[in-house]
Amino acid sequence: MPGRPEAGGSRALAWLYCPAAQRPILGALLGIEREIGASLRSGLDHTVAHARLAWWREECARSSGGNPGHPLTRELVAHLGATSAAVLGRLTGLVDLAEWDLSRATFDSRLELAAYCERWGGAILEPLALGTAAAAPVRALAASVREIELLVSLAAEAHAGRIRLPLAELEPLAVSPGQLAQPPWPAALAALLRERHRQLRAALAASVAAVPPAAQPSLRGAIVWAALSAQHSRRAAQRLPAASLTRDHFRALDGWRAWRIARRAQAGRGRLGAD
Repeated sequence: MPGRPEAGGSRALAWLYCPAAQRPILGALLGIEREIGASLRSGLDHTVAHARLAWWREECARSSGGNPGHPLTRELVAHLGATSAAVLGRLTGLVDLAEWDLSRATFDSRLELAAYCERWGGAILEPLALGTAAAAPVRALAASVREIELLVSLAAEAHAGRIRLPLAELEPLAVSPGQLAQPPWPAALAALLRERHRQLRAALAASVAAVPPAAQPSLRGAIVWAALSAQHSRRAAQRLPAASLTRDHFRALDGWRAWRIARRAQAGRGRLGAD
């Protein structure tokens, strides 16, 4: 069904707690993310993968020009109205990121990693805050959410040839990119990851605190996603130097946590707990 994310996980809960008017928008954006990301599927021929990405780049251009062809982009145009061109124009960022990942490019510096996460946030979460006083906090929130996702999946991503840490930070630790796929990790790398998780949780808390109370009800979905990301970050940090297992960062109690933070956000009192 277009406009609805796959069941389970932070994305589904963020979608669930979005205001009804936003739900089809976030659902379509997540569906497009999933369709573009399918080009990175293991075993898919590179020629086919590049052809898929080329089609999606063309579809983003068609859609921002008001002529969408895919059911998900048509749904976005139908629900976004006057803001559709701005939102659809940002979707090319997802194609750019997929091409980066398909080539297994590495981040030389933290600046490059930050730009990667910001491009993702601009396509997926920032559209929920367009035209509100919370655009800047949601921009920062989205980048932190995405980097936590990358860190939580660090070993699995490294197995796929995707290095999710800047080379400039690995080199002083004498850690090779190949070691990221071989946890438990050296103490120095575990310390770096633990500190980065702490910084990202602090950044998430600051971003949520900066969302004005009056804007929080309309951004319940983004705030729920931030709260769950912070919890997943804590679990990943606690497991160090071992890596997180596939999907072990999501637990049944996260549904209850999502409901609780959504209620607080609806009342304009959404906050993330301090470590």
